[in-house]
Order: sequence, then structure tokens, then C-alpha cells
Amino acid sequence: MGTMTIVIISVVAAAIVFGLAGVFIGIAYRKNVAEKQIGSAEQEANKIVSEAMKTAEAKKKEAILEGKDEVHRFRNESEKELADRRKEVQRQERRIQQKEENLDRKMNNLERKEEKVSKKLKEAESKVEEVEQLKKSQFEMLERISGYTADQAKNYLLQQLDQELTHEKSVKILEYEEQLKDDSEKLARKIISLSIQRLAADQVSEATVSVVALPNDEMKGRIIGREGRNIRAIENATGVDLIIDDTPEAITLSSFEPVRREIARVALEKLIADGRIHPARIEEMIDKARREVNSKIKQSGERAVLDIGARGVHPELVKLLGKLRYRTSYGQNVLDHSLEVAYISGMIASELGMDPTVAKRAGLLHDIGKALDHEMEGSHVELGVEAARKFKESDAVIHAIQAHHGDVEAKTVVACIVQAADAISAARPGARRENLENYIKRLQKLEEVASSFKGVENSYAIQAGREIRIMVKPEIVNDERMIPLAREICKKIEEDLEYPGQIKVNIIREARAVDFAK
Repeated sequence: MGTMTIVIISVVAAAIVFGLAGVFIGIAYRKNVAEKQIGSAEQEANKIVSEAMKTAEAKKKEAILEGKDEVHRFRNESEKELADRRKEVQRQERRIQQKEENLDRKMNNLERKEEKVSKKLKEAESKVEEVEQLKKSQFEMLERISGYTADQAKNYLLQQLDQELTHEKSVKILEYEEQLKDDSEKLARKIISLSIQRLAADQVSEATVSVVALPNDEMKGRIIGREGRNIRAIENATGVDLIIDDTPEAITLSSFEPVRREIARVALEKLIADGRIHPARIEEMIDKARREVNSKIKQSGERAVLDIGARGVHPELVKLLGKLRYRTSYGQNVLDHSLEVAYISGMIASELGMDPTVAKRAGLLHDIGKALDHEMEGSHVELGVEAARKFKESDAVIHAIQAHHGDVEAKTVVACIVQAADAISAARPGARRENLENYIKRLQKLEEVASSFKGVENSYAIQAGREIRIMVKPEIVNDERMIPLAREICKKIEEDLEYPGQIKVNIIREARAVDFAK
């Protein structure tokens, strides 16, 4: 037992010793290998450093050479630029020197010219003195020869000249009149034409009848009714005459009062559409039609007031304006005419630098009396003034209504504007139509006025009475007499006739010589 233990221990010890010896031997080997690698790395690093130093030295030499070349190039460019600038400065100096020389020459020339001018002025002054003396001596000689003083000779010459220039004065007057007329009418023509083009209302023919279409001729018998009771009920309730004749599928309503005629038309159309036609139903439909027409009247008045922007108009005046929708004057719808006058008044007031509000309001209400003249006595001007006062319109509006037909003198600018706008709306071509008999009488009266003057041979009214063409006798009316004669005829027409717009007076003088060759 003891011997085995010793052997084992000896073996273990020997193993340990051999192991340690092996470890030491390995460490020594690795150390040798590492030292060899370190030595080779140092050699490599030294080699790299030496090569880098050689390369850097070469780069340094190249950079130095390039720097020297760049400096040399900059130096050459600077010297060249400096030389160019010196040449430019020399050219500028030469130009300045030349300009100075030119200025010196010009100054010398100016001095010589001034001397010449001053010399000529002195000569001219001396000549003027000589002319004055000569003129004075000539006048004295003329006075001695003619026996006239200077003032007497001047007056004599002016008298002779005035007698010789009578015809020329008439021609000049005519030229100045034409020029003044063209200049003064430009603005007015522009405003009037613009108003006519922009504000012209659609026109309808004036009539006192309305036609109601029927679905068939059998409806005529139903409208007449048994023993005519239905037609009598309609006529009694509306005040409109029903004309039933041979016209196929149509009935004519006749009445001078357009509102009643409109109520009858609406009621009759409703009865025809309903088909139940008897006195009780007729009264019901007429009441309904009356309410409907009154509603349309109110709406038309409110729309007119709204269109011109008037505020605070009394409701009764609004209703009267609505009634004008069913009124016509010479074929012109009165409500459309009133709106047109309102617009034109506003435009004219604006052109004059005034507030157009009052002018437009007065233009809208100027014919308000025409809504009452079918029911009350008096002219539409009087009735309009009364209504405007009753419903608290302003004094400016009342005066414009009162003066728009010249019944009283227009004392305000607004009244004059409404007068002009009313004339424009009524007198423009196509706005109104006249009764044929009145139209013919007006043309005859126009020709009679022109023919009443001495020396007039013939006169003809043309262009619907807007021009009167007058033939004068050349042996009685000479050229100088034509212009005063035209003025006298215009004045006579203005005094004796009433007409829309203006009338052109065209005088023609023609001298003829007739002979026969045999």
C-alpha cells in the first residue's frame, strides 16, 4: 500500500514536471515567433515611411513648380491688363483734348456770331427809326392829299368794308351756328341716345277692346245663357260690354276703363276653364278675378318702386302706380313710361353732379294722376299734385309733378330735369302714336305757318313733321335774308304749334334761267 502510493505520487510529480516543462518550452517558442513578426513589421513600417517621405518630397517639388508657373502667369496677365488700361486712359485723354479744342473753336464762333448779331440789331434799330419817320411823313402826305385825318380815313374804310362784307358775315354766322350746334348737341345727343337705347320700354297699341279665345263656338251659347241671363250678369257685375258676333271661337270685351276690362277678361277665362257658368258662379269668379287683378296692381307698383330704389312711398301711391300698368297714352304704357322717365331723370341728375334720388322719385310719380283721371274730374296734373300732397310727398316732387307739362313755371332743377326726361320718353321715334286726324292737322298747320312769310313759294312737311322744307322766291329772298328768315320761321313755329321733339327748318333758294334754242 505504501509502495503504490509512492509510485503514484512519483508518477504524478513526473507528469507535472513534464507538463510545466512543455508549457515553458511553448511560451519560449511563441515569444521567438512574435519577436520575429515584430521585427518584420518594423522593417515594413520603415519601408513605408521612407517611400512616403520620397513621395511627399516629389509632390512638394511639383507644387513649388506649379506655384511658380501660376505666379508667372498672373504677373503676365496683370502687366497686360495694366498696359491695356494705360492705352485706354491715353485714348480718353486724347478725346478730352479734342473736345476741349472743339469747345474753344465753338466759343470763338459764338463770340463772332454775337458780334454780328449785335451789329445787325443796331442796323435794324436804325432802319426802324427810318421807317417810322418815313411812315409819319407818308401819313402826313396822305392827310394833305385826301383831306381826311387818320381817324376819318379809318372810319371811311370801315364803312366801306362793312358794306362789302354783308354776304361774308351771313356765311360766317351760318358757319358759327353750325359749329355751335354741333358742339352743344354732342353731350345732349350722347345722353339722349344712351337713354333711348338702354331705357326704351316695349310699346303696345292703344285699344279699348280685349279678345278672349273660346275652345269652341258652343261656348258662346253657354256664356249668353238662357234668355241672356249669363251675359247680363257679367256685364252688370263688371261694367264691360261683351260683343259676341260671327268671329269664330272668340268673344270681344269692350270698355274704355282697362282695369275693369282686365277683371272681366280674367273672370271670363276662369269661367270657361271651370265650365260651370251661371249667375252665382259668375259673381264668385268676378270677385276672385278682382282680387287677383288688385294683387297684380299692388305687385306692379311695388316692383316699380323697388326698381328705382325709392323709399317711404305711401302704400296708396304704390297702388296708384300699379294701376298705371293698365293705362296707355298714345299707345305708350304709362307705367313703363313713368319708369323710363325716372331712369332718364336719374341719369341726367347724375351727369349734372346732383343726387339722383329725388329726380328718379319725381320722374316715377309725375304721371300718377293718370291712375285717377278715369274716376275723378280734373287733369292728370291736378289730380297727381293732389294725390302727392295727400300722401305727404316732398315739395320738390310735388312741384315737379305740377310743372312737368308747363302748367306752372319750373323753378327747381329737378322740375326741369323731369320736363326734359318726359319729353325724351314721349318724343323719341316709336314711343307714341297719334290719332291720324290730329297728325294730319298738325302737319297742315306747320305748312301754313311756313307759307305765311313773304317770299315763300312752297313748303312741305316731311319726315313725319320733324322737318319743314321751304322753297323761297330767289328774286324776293336773297342769300343774306335766308338766315334771318329761318330764325323767324322757327320762332313762329315755337309760338303757334305744340309738337314733340324738334322741327328742322330747311330753306332752299334756287335761281333758274330758262331759254329755248329755235
